[in-house]
Amino acid sequence: MTDNTNNTPDGIQKFSMNYSERELECTVEKEGNILHLHIDNNINADLEIQQDGSLIQTSGPELPPSNIDFIRKHVLGQDAKGSVVATSGE
Repeated sequence: MTDNTNNTPDGIQKFSMNYSERELECTVEKEGNILHLHIDNNINADLEIQQDGSLIQTSGPELPPSNIDFIRKHVLGQDAKGSVVATSGE
């Protein structure tokens, strides 16, 4: 079984994405199997990368599944497999 959590290096990526019908800057810091999101300098959330490549939101305001999927594909690669699982934020 492949461990998808180690397929991409740790580090910071910056890109734009649509959120709430606006184009916002997104910074993602990857530390091991955790993605720390900073959207437009006022939205912060953490996503945990699961063994199967899916993401579970572990903190912050609940993000739409489409945004989490976009982040997963952008950060982990277009071939990233898995589903999006949202949990209640803090």
